[in-house]
Amino acid sequence: MSELIPFTHVSDGERLSGLSCGGAEPARATVVLLHGAGNGGKERLVPLLAEFAAHGCHALAFDFSGHGESTGLLRELSLRRRFEQTVSVIDARAREDGPLVLIGFSMSGQTVADLVRHYGERVAALGLGAPAVYAGEAWDVPFGAGDGRFSEIIRRPGSWRAAPALDVLRGFEGRAVLAVPDTDEVIPPAVTEALSEALARRAQFTHWELPGAGHRLGLWFGDHPGDRREFVTAVLTGLGEQGWSATRAWVAKQLPEGRTVTTSSFLTGGWSAQMRRLTLDDGTELTLRTFVKPFFRRHAPGLLAREAEMLTLLAEQEGVPVAEPVGVDATGEHCDHPSLLMSVLPGRVRVDEEELDARVDLLAAQLARIHRVVPRERPRTYQAWTSPEAVPPGWERAVDVIRRSPPPYDGCFLHRDFHPGNVLFTGSGAGLRIGGVVDWVETSWGPADLDVAHCSTALALLHGPDHGLGFRERYEARGGRRLAGDPEHLYWRLLDALAYVPDAAKLAGPWRELGRTDLTPEVLGGRLEAYVTGLLARYG
Repeated sequence: MSELIPFTHVSDGERLSGLSCGGAEPARATVVLLHGAGNGGKERLVPLLAEFAAHGCHALAFDFSGHGESTGLLRELSLRRRFEQTVSVIDARAREDGPLVLIGFSMSGQTVADLVRHYGERVAALGLGAPAVYAGEAWDVPFGAGDGRFSEIIRRPGSWRAAPALDVLRGFEGRAVLAVPDTDEVIPPAVTEALSEALARRAQFTHWELPGAGHRLGLWFGDHPGDRREFVTAVLTGLGEQGWSATRAWVAKQLPEGRTVTTSSFLTGGWSAQMRRLTLDDGTELTLRTFVKPFFRRHAPGLLAREAEMLTLLAEQEGVPVAEPVGVDATGEHCDHPSLLMSVLPGRVRVDEEELDARVDLLAAQLARIHRVVPRERPRTYQAWTSPEAVPPGWERAVDVIRRSPPPYDGCFLHRDFHPGNVLFTGSGAGLRIGGVVDWVETSWGPADLDVAHCSTALALLHGPDHGLGFRERYEARGGRRLAGDPEHLYWRLLDALAYVPDAAKLAGPWRELGRTDLTPEVLGGRLEAYVTGLLARYG
């Protein structure tokens, strides 16, 4: 074990007590370990300090003021002071040009996010243990004795949902490991889910659940050396390459001989997967689709294998513009995460209001063309994305419609996730065209009504209920299949729409990234309610 070296650092009017543990010189990175609130302190992090040092890092931990051997009063500490004290320690004791690895437990999840905002690309990796984030208004407020304004803010239901820390973590593109117990008695599950969603947006992310661990993961890692080693190894994976070493090596093997990737840029607008545009040294561009979110990573072997198969099939079809597959690692055997490499399609996602009627007409015609595809082998039968039991109270009349057995239908080839976010447009005016249709992982066999329903729901949320209600007529007018009669068609429309109750905002995250900041949860909730009411009035 490397020698533990005590240090004292004066910051923010307090004397902070710390420990450092040196690795090989030059160190791979400076690792900063931050304890949680309450009776947390640096001592419980000593085993992790030593483990990071054993991996060639320079590791630091200290007691925040009011904790352990540091001076000060806990009631006078705040999130702002925690951040400022950590910056002072880092600036004094970390190599100025070296990478940072930030490890935060519980309340220090917020501090880690604050440090990412402050240090930017210098932060190479994050390790979060049962982390918390807080409403922006709580940042400056002293903690007090548990009955003051800070406690009032953080106990307000849902106050964390607009936490600035979530936006910071959504933008982080390095390596991130989120370690959580299977049951956390302190952090609500919704907070953990939001953090997982945020980190999966751009980071090389691992969500790691530890059965039986409990909230105090710093203590858990101290008592469980196997888990401790696994955590440290996971955090340091691909250090210096944003965690993507294996994926980079796999991509290199898929390229033509002699070609290399010169630049990689993140593409906005995706929800289920991370999308990157890779530019080769000869100017050729490729798209890399990577499943990072835990749900999609778990189901990736079926999803990505299906998508690669569908792209090959559809390449033979006229009028359905799709990418050409270059390579697929559906199981993640060779990559850091399951990945699909493919050609780049022309155009961009359009969710603005300009040329809206013309775009909706093109969407309707494109969907009609997709439904005329005759596959060599019938794909899997469609899956419903909600059930009567999953819809919360308040939607009883609509739920009664989908409570009955599915109506009989004349099946056809379905995209199953066809909506404006999965269609690329080129040109404008008379030259407006669809340049590509993407995201074929959910391809299914089922009623054309279900594809129409899904696109209609998206149009209603994006552009207002009338656009969703009127999409059926546009589809039928542009050569679409004969759809079901009113009662049966209503079933399919509601089966899709009710999948977004009560959280229609989840679907709209990528749309906000594309500039639709007007799509607040309140706006989306109102549009969804008006759309469902309109469906019941028209078809009920």
